[in-house]
Amino acid sequence: MKSKVVVSLAIALVSLQVLLVFVSWLLSATMDTGVRSFLTSEGIRWFLGSFTTMLQSPLLVWILLLSMAYGVADRAFFSPQAQPDRRKLGIRLSVLFVLLYVLVILSLTVIPHAVLLSVSGHLFPSSPFSRALVPILAFGSIVGAVVYGFTTRVFRYVRDITNALVYGLSEAAPVLFLYVLFMQFYASLRFVFDW
Repeated sequence: MKSKVVVSLAIALVSLQVLLVFVSWLLSATMDTGVRSFLTSEGIRWFLGSFTTMLQSPLLVWILLLSMAYGVADRAFFSPQAQPDRRKLGIRLSVLFVLLYVLVILSLTVIPHAVLLSVSGHLFPSSPFSRALVPILAFGSIVGAVVYGFTTRVFRYVRDITNALVYGLSEAAPVLFLYVLFMQFYASLRFVFDW
């Protein structure tokens, strides 16, 4: 993500948060009910006491997992260190392992009374499969990229995979920063207007 865009979005979110503090105070002073102010003991206790709760969401986990999958895929498939004579073999083995992974997931979802089905026997909207869809996709991508990376000798050691996972997280750092600011503002809106 471009640095200027991140800075602009961060400034906008922080400005909205500061504006919300003053608007909440003004509205709570002029209205009888329905608006809570940040500038009260309740508001300060809520903000400081529930900061970690504000950030907890499946979206955060999805961002982390997808960024790690991105890092491994980027390092494996786009590395100049990949040995050209092993690329075809790498693609074939990678596709084979991903197909095996898909078969395992299918065996856990398609057959009657499968482990990842909901109590009513459906995949959507609320089954273990639907709740784990993003982690399943991220792990499958990581498996395919790791197989390709080992086959083409981009990854020679476990530390190479670890470095690729960390690289993905470092690339997602601006998104994580904006996530923190956005979730803080969103939770603050819900507190002020009692949603």
